[in-house]
Amino acid sequence: MLKIYNTLVRDKQEFAPIMPGKVGMYVCGMTVYDYCHLGHARVLVVFDMVYRWLKASGFEVTYVRNVTDIDDKIIKRAAENGESIHALTQRFIDFMHEDADALGVQLPDHEPRATQYLPEMLEMIGKLEKNGLAYRAEDGDVNFAVRKFDGYGKLSGKSLEDLRAGERVEVADNKNDPLDFALWKHAKDEEAEEVKWDSPWGKGRPGWHIECSAMGTRLLGQHFDIHGGGADLQFPHHENEIAQSEGAHQCTFVNYWMHNGFVNVDKEKMSKSLGNFFTIREVLKNYDAEVVRFFILRAHYRSPLNYSDVHLDDAKQSLDRLYTALKNAPAQAEGTVDWNEPHAKRFKAAMDDDFNTPEAMAVLFDLANEVNRSRSVEAATQLKALGGVLGLLQQDPVKRSQRSRNIVDAVAYGAATSKGAAVGTSVLSDLHINEQIEARTSAKQAKNFAEADRIRKELLDAGIVLEDSATGTTWRRA
Repeated sequence: MLKIYNTLVRDKQEFAPIMPGKVGMYVCGMTVYDYCHLGHARVLVVFDMVYRWLKASGFEVTYVRNVTDIDDKIIKRAAENGESIHALTQRFIDFMHEDADALGVQLPDHEPRATQYLPEMLEMIGKLEKNGLAYRAEDGDVNFAVRKFDGYGKLSGKSLEDLRAGERVEVADNKNDPLDFALWKHAKDEEAEEVKWDSPWGKGRPGWHIECSAMGTRLLGQHFDIHGGGADLQFPHHENEIAQSEGAHQCTFVNYWMHNGFVNVDKEKMSKSLGNFFTIREVLKNYDAEVVRFFILRAHYRSPLNYSDVHLDDAKQSLDRLYTALKNAPAQAEGTVDWNEPHAKRFKAAMDDDFNTPEAMAVLFDLANEVNRSRSVEAATQLKALGGVLGLLQQDPVKRSQRSRNIVDAVAYGAATSKGAAVGTSVLSDLHINEQIEARTSAKQAKNFAEADRIRKELLDAGIVLEDSATGTTWRRA
């Protein structure tokens, strides 16, 4: 029996779908104004893993992952670039799809864009107004009256007083309470006409939170099984989704809330606001995409994931061990998992325990050891099939080995030639490298992550790979 950690009750619960055999799952996707970073990669890969396991468990799954294509940051970036909102968002949607494809992330069943669901948003706002939970402010915004919704704070586990004292909330003169949030934002003169829609409350655009409530309800119904996203969305975004949806429809919105943990750099959350993020594209220049997927799934989805080149190098070596077992075994036929086999039973038990991928991967390594000992075709087939459940081990082992060498050679070649040197030659002295490492350490201590990242990238371009650990930073030549 599958058990899921439900953020709403702060415990694991046996999973019982609303409709036997069928699952509706909504996951908050990307706000498309820039390249996806590794934090986004974790959301993509984690819920792709959940999607795969639900289907492997025999459920008929309807997976919805939205795209936020209207937002303050999008409007600001388009204005800075001098381009239309549509041109900006479409470009980064295409980039997002390229990154997801590289990571082996399957397309969801539905990928709604917020701008396509304005009628549903307006309808929901109208219901909230009718139910006495929304009010129109003097400036034309329509806000949700948080204190009129009984149970606000149940997802975050905090009272209204706690939330006001301890959380960052929007404060504006046009709100009856600082915790109130915008359902509809009035049009501003300086904003482009393409972000101004007609409504019963005048021209404007939707607030961020109402978008997901409307899209989820339209595609999955007023009450569905699973809602997921990053831990940073628990409050206020998901809390506000519950208030809006249950306030409008007078029924439970979602049964199981799932949140994946942060990706950290030097014990701080990776984010654009902190300037300590790495885009998926940057990482894939130096690592095979399957290594990144393996790195993400090797940690439990709810635990923090600590990013460093050292951890990615270790993930590469571990994944290579699995592929080496397949490469050295007799050619295995394409096959499905034999769920009666002991390794598969352990794998299933791990995955049914709140998607415990670290334990499931331990089973893969046990199987690889058996393959290395016995050269058994059956064991190798089972290893590949179980790996496939996680979206791993589906490449040809021999061809993958060659591609892996090509990536290493390309990185080394690029590092050398970028400084005008011949391949294999050093362009930086040991003294200079150590001075740069000291400068990077000082930058990190000052929380100037942008400068620290610049130094790290400059050294990497010169063929110098930094490896951070609890005892300090060491380096090696690529």
